[in-house]
Amino acid sequence: MWRSAVHECEFAIIPRVLPHTEVNLLLEALISESLERTKAGIRHALSHASVARLARDPRLLEIAQGILGASAFPFHATLFDKSPTANWLVVWHQDTALPLRVRCETPGWGPWSIKKGVIYAHAPASALSKILALRVHLDDSISKNGPLRVLPGTHTLGVLTDENLHERATTVSAVECLVPDGGVLAMRPLLVHSSSKSETQAPRRVLHIECAASSVMGDGLELAIS
Repeated sequence: MWRSAVHECEFAIIPRVLPHTEVNLLLEALISESLERTKAGIRHALSHASVARLARDPRLLEIAQGILGASAFPFHATLFDKSPTANWLVVWHQDTALPLRVRCETPGWGPWSIKKGVIYAHAPASALSKILALRVHLDDSISKNGPLRVLPGTHTLGVLTDENLHERATTVSAVECLVPDGGVLAMRPLLVHSSSKSETQAPRRVLHIECAASSVMGDGLELAIS
């Protein structure tokens, strides 16, 4: 059922992929490893052992490979940690930036940037069609703690301008993605999405793992592991 939902709607909620005990162990590991944090969480999290182990867990790989094919693998991870002391909103957007091993000026790619020593470029729709994000929820995502909201059907529109994004946000009904802890939200990067500020004291921690069908993006471009 979730496979058809991803193919048709570009997102699917898969509950209880991880049991409570494993979620708690992961949270303990994230604390004990003393990872470098930003206000919003942890960037380039695949460099940390606990995150790398989870990203390569057969249960997550099965989801990614079920959509992208047998060669799918994780290449990037970010921990989003929304709480009363680190609370923010995210406007409607698409995830179009990819980490790359080297900079190679290529039509359709850019603008370019460097974040924490990693090269990034905004990618064309053809490259983003080979990407799937797995959002592993470490807390219950409820209406009041800033859950992800999506605009169904917007994945078919390619990379949108800011004007197009605003137009879709005012004409397409948003869907709240409410996911229990241990559940996974699988989504395509071109699906327009946002999140509001949390209205509760409860944390909303999500490990956002990006997977690709191949590390080779063509024209001399290759994904970086971050």
